[in-house]
Amino acid sequence: MPIERPLPWEKSYPPGVVWDAPIVVGTLPALLARAVATYGGKPAFEYRERKISFIEYGQRVKAFAAGLLKLGIAKGERVALYLPNCPAQPVSLFGVAQIGGIVVNLSPLDAERELAHKLKDSGARTLIATNIGPMAGVALKIKAAGLVDRLIIADDAVWGPSPATAPMPALGNGVLSFDEVASAAPPATWPEVVPDDIVLLQYTGGTTGLPKGAILSHANLTAAVEIGKAWSAPQTTMKLGEGRVICVLPLFHMYAITACLTRGLDQGSEILLRLRFDVEQTLRDITVKRATTFSGVPTMWIAIANTPGVEKLDFSSLKGIHSGGAAVPIEIENRIKSITGLQLGGGWGMTETAPAGANIPSNRPDLRGSIGLPLPGILMDVVALDNPRRVLPPGEIGEIRIKGPNVTRGYWNRPEESAAAFVDGYLLTGDIGYMDAEGFFFLTDRKKDMIISGGFNVYPRMIEEAIYEHPAVEEVIVIGIPDAYRGQAAKAFIKLKAGAAPFTLDELRDFLTDKIGRHELPAAIEFRESLPKTAVGKLSKKELVAEEVARRAVAAEPAST
Repeated sequence: MPIERPLPWEKSYPPGVVWDAPIVVGTLPALLARAVATYGGKPAFEYRERKISFIEYGQRVKAFAAGLLKLGIAKGERVALYLPNCPAQPVSLFGVAQIGGIVVNLSPLDAERELAHKLKDSGARTLIATNIGPMAGVALKIKAAGLVDRLIIADDAVWGPSPATAPMPALGNGVLSFDEVASAAPPATWPEVVPDDIVLLQYTGGTTGLPKGAILSHANLTAAVEIGKAWSAPQTTMKLGEGRVICVLPLFHMYAITACLTRGLDQGSEILLRLRFDVEQTLRDITVKRATTFSGVPTMWIAIANTPGVEKLDFSSLKGIHSGGAAVPIEIENRIKSITGLQLGGGWGMTETAPAGANIPSNRPDLRGSIGLPLPGILMDVVALDNPRRVLPPGEIGEIRIKGPNVTRGYWNRPEESAAAFVDGYLLTGDIGYMDAEGFFFLTDRKKDMIISGGFNVYPRMIEEAIYEHPAVEEVIVIGIPDAYRGQAAKAFIKLKAGAAPFTLDELRDFLTDKIGRHELPAAIEFRESLPKTAVGKLSKKELVAEEVARRAVAAEPAST
């Protein structure tokens, strides 16, 4: 069916932005080759005061890719990355892409059972890790459990001393050194890689309570770069090759892969690669290293806004600041604008959209509560909750759909879920909202029960299943509650078994430590004699959500005099 133009949002686009800008897709190896040829000796990364040029980075990627081939890893094989923000991460990601392999990102925040599920589900038999903190130890346990055949460990010590660096484990018996693997000579010819090849399995929530792997191709990832370029280029005066991007967002997360890594490389930016967010380090990167771009999540912006004396610092190098993952409190947004002189950019996207979706134009800071306009090349609409083929007019609330070259083709080894996720070529997002007459989209609710805590997706069902393992728990419901720092946090409502004694929040968190990630641990618990149920006896969350809303409303009322 032909697209009816103009689209509702085109009239609201900033000057110079056009919806039908050419979105040319390609491959990650081609993107890197182009960046190396264009920017050559310019710094691509800085890590612990060590700069890595585009040329050096390209050489490291190809040397590691050659080593993977020498190990017998073929095109289409899944390779798991268990890495924080260190040089081994972007080298591994692009190295696997170079040979046509498929990256499976694992999070250092994952509990061991989550790691095991992702490895089993993806079929990855090679794991790349590092000796930062406990990660090498966890990786060795994974290897000892038979979940992988081969473990490659990157020695963080080669980048200089750090208290986070642990000793390297003993090599042998399928445990290899990253540097040893990366010492191979390039092959005469590389495996052919085409845009439609899968390059990434990025795990997100599933209906069974276990994460499912969103399939993302080279075309999806490069399309997201091109879409971002078509949107931002007309709205910035910064030239290619002049950017300096702070990367504290974790590179195992889709937001960072696009916002920091692929887009940064494509634009010739120097990526200031940081192991984790530290407010003092970030402010030094801005004021001393003259960073031009910083993308974060609300918790990071809250920390910056609340830093004593921050209003006296020099933020003049910044050209773009962005927040994702959850809404930023209005008072924090205003504070950031007052100290930086810049409007904090925001928008919406999903793992399944790599994560391009909608964005708020820089010339419309008045749109509180909106997720913005669909980006160039992307189609979005709102459909009836009882009929996903019936498109609703502006102002009516329904489920938001999205379509574009950046959108996943489905979920790994889940044909039924994949089929159910698409209607007429559009992905059903699970987000509830509406579009106004100007083409701006607004979220009103989430079809899924997902909690966004500190920018991370937290799935209540996974927490509930872990709590059910506690011998004293008969029933549990987990919902999201507001959290001043993280945006949202999990709260567990628990009905105890007959005769069982209640326990403290700290005791529950200790019990859950090896079952769910740190970001998933409940921030509050409440014991109930009974939990609400539907007419058919299913546990019901809506009553508890309503109670929490009412409780907050009462607490916010001014005291009577």
